[in-house]
Amino acid sequence: MARTATMVDEVPLNRFHIKLTAFSSGGPFIDGYALSVLGIALLTLQPALGMSAAEVGLLGASTLIGIFVGGGVFGWVTDKVGRHTMYIVDLIALAVFSIASGLATETWHVIAARFLLGVAIGADYPIATSLLAEFLPRKYRGRLLGASFVVWAVGAAAAYAVGFMLKDIGPDAWRWLLASPALFAIITLLFRLGTPESPRWLYSKGRFEECRAVIKKVWGPDFDLENLGEVDESDAAPRATFKTIFQGVFLKRTLFVALFWTLQVIPMFAVYTFAPDLLKSFGMHGDANLYGGSLLISSLFVVGGIPGLWLVEKIGRKSLLAGTFAIGAVALAIPFFIPNVPAEILFTALAIFAISSGAANFLQIVYPNELFPTEVRATAVGVGTALSRIGSAVSTYLMPLMILNFGASKSLMAGAVIALAGLLVTILLGEETMGRSLKDTATGEVPVVSAKTRVTR
Repeated sequence: MARTATMVDEVPLNRFHIKLTAFSSGGPFIDGYALSVLGIALLTLQPALGMSAAEVGLLGASTLIGIFVGGGVFGWVTDKVGRHTMYIVDLIALAVFSIASGLATETWHVIAARFLLGVAIGADYPIATSLLAEFLPRKYRGRLLGASFVVWAVGAAAAYAVGFMLKDIGPDAWRWLLASPALFAIITLLFRLGTPESPRWLYSKGRFEECRAVIKKVWGPDFDLENLGEVDESDAAPRATFKTIFQGVFLKRTLFVALFWTLQVIPMFAVYTFAPDLLKSFGMHGDANLYGGSLLISSLFVVGGIPGLWLVEKIGRKSLLAGTFAIGAVALAIPFFIPNVPAEILFTALAIFAISSGAANFLQIVYPNELFPTEVRATAVGVGTALSRIGSAVSTYLMPLMILNFGASKSLMAGAVIALAGLLVTILLGEETMGRSLKDTATGEVPVVSAKTRVTR
């Protein structure tokens, strides 16, 4: 089947694409908000429930462990039952478990509710991003998938802004903070109602009439199954299954996604979740410093996303990822190599790390959606989400203990070593997907293409 300008991969960006990007961004926003609001809530939650440092670490890790379960299980479920159903159900769960967190009366109640909240968050990654990737034209796919995930940092910044507004309402401020993600979940749910099922997923399941109906609704009456370009009639390759992501070239890709994602989120989550504690260990005190400083750091993650979204379609995914790992490693290592470093230098190091991390953390969503076929796309995103949370859960659990026992400089140096490992993984295992159609990357073939060269047909 010849590819033409009428292929859905080649159509101009339209209003539907923009709306779907905005609606899909609700999940990452809630993720960033829910994870970051915990750091603010701990200022009143820890004394209210008499939590030890170990319990604080376990609470921080519980959400990440939940994301591990949610991503690993519900990515596979999404590939089985479809994107649309899970797209709605997941947000109901986000609202319910957020409210449950705010109603907790004991430490283990909060830990359990935050774990279940993490399950719902982990599920939304493969659900929303696979649906979005399967509708977007390839020319804009990296940028719009990335934009949906940059909203993660917007959510994190919003958490600190809300925390500052609620800081004076009394010792129960933590209840309102932990329950507040429910509001954003309900708003996102209302916007997502009516979103069509992915035509690529329908095609992969042999539901051709439903697929045709979605194609015509989204792209117009002149489009039909042949314009989807998902599967050629001449293709003789067997359908992908769960085992596909652990076989052949896909095993290398699964390993790459899991490793680089893990090595990105370990220092990122540690900084986001415990920003107030880090700033306090720098010798900074008072609401303006703890709340304002945390808000500034989280805002810089958003700022970093602006050049990142431009660079991802200019220099490519691999170069962007490698460059930001290198910058992050240097930034986090600076305080360790400068004796008796003042608080201003420590804060600057966090700021540089935030900008560099924000410029590429959306590749956690872009890469797995581009590297795997439709039948296992959500599974691959889910597995990447799950495996990345193992290391991040451990690091989040250990971070308050590291700050207490080793200080901020050594804690940040550990993050620098992790970023350096991410650079090596990217150089050795990463591949470029810029400008390639989903069908091309799904074949498992790795063409020799310059990062500056777009694929044309």
